[in-house]
Amino acid sequence: MTARLLPGAPVAEAVFADLVPRIARLKEAGHTPGLGTVLVGEDSASAGYVGMKMAKAAELGFTSPHERLPQDATTADVIAAIERLNDDPSCDAMLVQHPTPPQVDFEAALLAMDPDKDVDGLHPVNMGRLALSMPGPVPCTPAGIEALLAFHGIPVSGREVCVLGRGTTLGRPLALLLTQKRDTANAAVTVVHTGVKNWADYTRRAEIVIAAAGVPGILQPEHITPGAVVIGGGVRYEGKRLLPDVDEACNEVAGAITPRVGGVGPTTVAMLFKNCVEAAERRIGRS
Repeated sequence: MTARLLPGAPVAEAVFADLVPRIARLKEAGHTPGLGTVLVGEDSASAGYVGMKMAKAAELGFTSPHERLPQDATTADVIAAIERLNDDPSCDAMLVQHPTPPQVDFEAALLAMDPDKDVDGLHPVNMGRLALSMPGPVPCTPAGIEALLAFHGIPVSGREVCVLGRGTTLGRPLALLLTQKRDTANAAVTVVHTGVKNWADYTRRAEIVIAAAGVPGILQPEHITPGAVVIGGGVRYEGKRLLPDVDEACNEVAGAITPRVGGVGPTTVAMLFKNCVEAAERRIGRS
């Protein structure tokens, strides 16, 4: 068996195709969407990610207010930059690029952000909104995974899903998202992690397995049932080398699987810009 591939690029293209006329309508109403970014330090990978997001913002016709802080910036410096973006009317949504230098309290920075401008959906207010199924920005990778499954016609409602990983950016919010009552979710979701000795008993039982542990190669062919859908959400980097959670040998057992490169990544970026457009639409609706 060779698994059917579930690429993320066509999913992202569909999301952006939906956003283009919405951006045009915002501009017709006199408002240009704006994505703010805060970059702290000299990490080349982080700088590259922020540059990519700013380039995409420019392509879509967004404004891109940007705060660049030095390697020795303090938590107070970062909070001050966030507060400037909170007060900036050209900024609808913002992100603080992670990781920040060790002296910066990222949690304190996150709490300083206006929840309505939190493009990553990680502020406690937005996590609460997600838990209560209230409108608000949803963490981008979980939202992208739901969109990917729906785009490729993978039924989720009523099925057993196992999420391997409990992190606050992916595993936990994804479980909340996929249990919500709608056609593209409504699943029976189990969350396991590396602290569970028999975690493979759960992944082998599931019809859909989502690896979100950030442990390279943790999911092996013997950990899934033949024909299961496998989504690789967790990755780790060694320098510029991407190391996914899902071992490539799983392609020979799974029924459908995301590719090693170009799976969840493109959908995550698309959902970030969707969150930004929706933040702009909410602001216009309130004005």
